[in-house]
Amino acid sequence: MRKILHTPEGVRDIYNQECEQKLALQERMHRAIKSYGYRDIETPTFEFFDVFSKEVGTIPSRDLYKFFDREGNTLVLRPDFTPPIARAAAKYYLNDSMTVRLTYLGNAFVNNSSLQGRLKETTQIGAELIGDDSADADAEVVALVIRTLLESGLKEFQISLGHAGFFQSLADEAGFDEDMVGELRRLISNKNTFGVERFLEQWGADETLKKMFSSLSGLFGGREVLDQARELAAGKKALASLDRLEEIWEILKLYQVEKYVSFDLGMLNRYRYYTGIIFRGYTLGTGDAVVKGGRYDHLLGHFGKDAPSVGFVAVIDQLLVAMNRQKITQPVSVKHCMILYEKEKRGEAIRRATELRSEGIETELVHITEKRTREECRKYAEESQCVLVVEL
Repeated sequence: MRKILHTPEGVRDIYNQECEQKLALQERMHRAIKSYGYRDIETPTFEFFDVFSKEVGTIPSRDLYKFFDREGNTLVLRPDFTPPIARAAAKYYLNDSMTVRLTYLGNAFVNNSSLQGRLKETTQIGAELIGDDSADADAEVVALVIRTLLESGLKEFQISLGHAGFFQSLADEAGFDEDMVGELRRLISNKNTFGVERFLEQWGADETLKKMFSSLSGLFGGREVLDQARELAAGKKALASLDRLEEIWEILKLYQVEKYVSFDLGMLNRYRYYTGIIFRGYTLGTGDAVVKGGRYDHLLGHFGKDAPSVGFVAVIDQLLVAMNRQKITQPVSVKHCMILYEKEKRGEAIRRATELRSEGIETELVHITEKRTREECRKYAEESQCVLVVEL
C-alpha cells in the first residue's frame, strides 16, 4: 500500500500557529454574534439532496458532493448553511410569533472547478434572524456583520448593500423571460456594461431599456446612489426596494456604523432564494467577499412553514488570508508549559503537571531519554513558544 501524505485538491491541513490563529478568530467572531442574543445550532454535515434542490435556489447540482445511503437516498455534503438552518427552524422553532435568532459554525463543501483556485472545504460562521420582515431586522444583521468584522481585528472593510428585488422588478416590468433574466444577471454581475447593451440590442429592446439595465453596473457608491436609481425606476416594486434601502440606511446611522456601508444596485447573487436586501463585505488582501448575506422570505416555505428571514455568513478562511496580508494577527492566549523530566522524576513531574493543569495552564510532559537529550528537549520547547519550561 502506497503512503499518502498529501491531501486531495481543494482541501488542506491547518496546523501549528495557523491553526491557533484560526481558532482564536472563530472564538472572537462567535462571541460577537452571541452578544446580539443569537443562540447556537448545529445541523448535519450531510443532508438529503432535496434540501439543496434547484427549486430551493442554492448552488448548481454539478457543484455538490453527492453520495447514497444504504436505502438509496441521494445525500449531499452541505454546500451552504442557510437551507439546513431553514429546514431546522421550520421543524423546531416556528410554533409561536417570536423572532428566532440562530448562529452556527462549521465546514461547507463545494466542488468548485480546479481552475478557480478556491478551497472546496471552507469553515463558515454566520447568523440567521427568522420571523421578522422589518427594516430593523435587516439593519440589525448588517450592524452585526460590522461588529463581527471589527471584533475579528479588521479596521478597513466595506459592506456593499443592494436589493435583489430592484433588479427583479425592473426585469418583470420589462417583460423579460427567464432566459433573458439569467443572461442579464450574469452580465450585470460581471459589470459588463457593453455586454448588457449588446445583448438587449440583439433582443430588440428599446433605448430606454438598454440605458436602464446598462446603468445598473454603475450604480454603486454612497447615499446618492439611491437618488440616481430613482431616476431609472418607475414601478412601485422597484421604488419600494429603494425605500427599504433608505430606511435601513437611517437605522444604520443609529448604530453609528454607516461609514462602513455603501450601495451597489448592480450586485446580484447566484443564490436565487434571496428576495430582499443582499450584501457583501470586502477588505484588502482578497478579491473575494469575506462575508455575504441577505433576506430570504420564501425559503422556509420549501420546508412547510413560511417565515421572513435574513442572515449572513462569513468565510473564516478568506478572512485569514486577508488578515495575514494586512499583517493582522489574532491575540492568542498561549499558556503552554512543558515539564522536562527524567525517569526518576516521573512522580514529581506528574504532580506538577496536575497542579498547572488545574490552574488552566496547558502542560505537556516531555520525557528525557537517551534518544531524546535534555538539550534537544529544550530546543523543542523553544520552538513551541512555551511560556514556561520546568526542568526536573
